[in-house]
Amino acid sequence: MATNRAGTRAQPPLAAYVLHTWDWSESSLVVDVFTREQGRLAVAAKGAKKPTSNLRPVLLPFHALTLWLSRPRPDADDEVRALRAAEWAGSAPLPAAALMSAFYLNELLMKGLARQDPHPRLFDAYADTLAALGAAAGVAAAEEPAALRAFELVFLRELGVLPELDAVTLSAEPLRAEGRYALRPEAGLAADAGGPSGTAWIELQAALDHGSLAALRARCRAAAPALRTALRTLVHYHLGTERLRTREVWLEMQRLAEPATR
Repeated sequence: MATNRAGTRAQPPLAAYVLHTWDWSESSLVVDVFTREQGRLAVAAKGAKKPTSNLRPVLLPFHALTLWLSRPRPDADDEVRALRAAEWAGSAPLPAAALMSAFYLNELLMKGLARQDPHPRLFDAYADTLAALGAAAGVAAAEEPAALRAFELVFLRELGVLPELDAVTLSAEPLRAEGRYALRPEAGLAADAGGPSGTAWIELQAALDHGSLAALRARCRAAAPALRTALRTLVHYHLGTERLRTREVWLEMQRLAEPATR
């Protein structure tokens, strides 16, 4: 669905996803978008809240979009850009069972990425993970955690805070396959009898280096229970928060779903 194709002041089209929207006026929105070419951007969607607006049904989260924006002014470092046009790029809607995990991805991107800082590999990983979450919803219980762990690894690596996973961080000594190691926020990868095996960490590093998210998910699936706590702790440490909003909502939903006790 196309809307208001751009005029001469628009830039070339951008591949994008909507991360969040805010009310700007009675009829307009400010939209936080994640683009492959330019990273996170704030765009003004004038008239998008009007019932007759063609933008209204397009600017939805978790749908691949193509956007046309106004050109930035040379004297504006963090300008809210005007949205000239938008259209869907063909992605399927996510099932309800995958929405909470998808909102978690969006929260990571909004809290972790600065504006106008491109991360094309992370953009591709985000698109791939949304597809994996959609395919896994209600089918394989182990697939959704593996998809989230793989995305967290790519996210942390793109932020430059993930240590190499095939060596002890402080000494740079190669991991021993039969050894046990834990991933710690302050010390990186260190020997720990309760951690995953050296083989597991080495295979995770190899999958990261290979660049295949499917291969990384397979490695995460094998080490998922131990990875969950380690990566959650690392994410919270580097984002400067004890708990993410999506986690709070998820816990509240679980509480409400519990049968009342008598």
